[in-house]
Amino acid sequence: MSKNHQKTINEVVKLSGVGLHNGLNVNLTIRPAEENFGIKFCRTDVDKENLIEASYQNVIEPVLCTKIKNDNGTTVSTVEHLMAAFFGEGIDNALVEIDASEVPILDGSASEFVDEIRSADIKEQKELKKFIKVLKKVEIREEEKYISIEPLENDLIIDFEIVYSNPLIRTRRQKFKLSDGDLTNIYNSRTFCLYEDIDFIKSQGLAKGGSLENAIVVKGEEILNDEGLRNRHEFVNHKILDCLGDLMLSGYRISGHVKTSQGGHALTNKLLVKFFSDKSNWSLESGNIVEKNNQIKESVKKTLTATI
Repeated sequence: MSKNHQKTINEVVKLSGVGLHNGLNVNLTIRPAEENFGIKFCRTDVDKENLIEASYQNVIEPVLCTKIKNDNGTTVSTVEHLMAAFFGEGIDNALVEIDASEVPILDGSASEFVDEIRSADIKEQKELKKFIKVLKKVEIREEEKYISIEPLENDLIIDFEIVYSNPLIRTRRQKFKLSDGDLTNIYNSRTFCLYEDIDFIKSQGLAKGGSLENAIVVKGEEILNDEGLRNRHEFVNHKILDCLGDLMLSGYRISGHVKTSQGGHALTNKLLVKFFSDKSNWSLESGNIVEKNNQIKESVKKTLTATI
């Protein structure tokens, strides 16, 4: 299978679960889509104007999740984990049907989305992939919070730092590189919260569907989940997962270097808005960023071999 051509799924995927924030049971169906369709959500419980494009331009109220809205006011929230799965698995085109206003949280990670996408097989299409190439550095600063994106040839790097006063989480930093290929620890990292924040979060009408089945809860130096952590960098890896999904709302994979400290959904969206507001910041290229990276490495290897 060529990595340079657009891809969709070959078979229909169906998932059911509960919304993390609204607490409602929800059924989700992912259907194959034609070339250049992109990723779109369809609210099947809404009669008219129920199609929502997965775009950074449609993001509203990015607090504790990413919510998108169409011009008619129809919304879908908590799209980030599914969007990260599409990014990582190279899915360019898909229609996501959903019968409620929030994507199911499942186990709090992207693992089940990825497993189902892979089981449906991935279909190669005729049109070439497209990706965003970063041409100039763009940054956003809000007091101690910071995010930037700068040029990087044929790859995506996310360098993420989290800073918590909690003695278990503390300050952690992790770097993700798309060309490394293994996204297992990104995919399986779950959302998390501090025990002392739960009452406040619920007072805001959020986390109605939250439980130890779909989120890590940290109380002091203790993890309340029997399973413990799935990987030693799970806290920051989940933030990278969120960032990956939010970046996919650009409509394409991005070739660039993202650096952030204490970032989140709102900051990433502000970065995308600023980045795309100036056409001199970026260009739309054909092909696959990782494939191009591999081609360059192979060319360099052949050159060195010939020289030796």
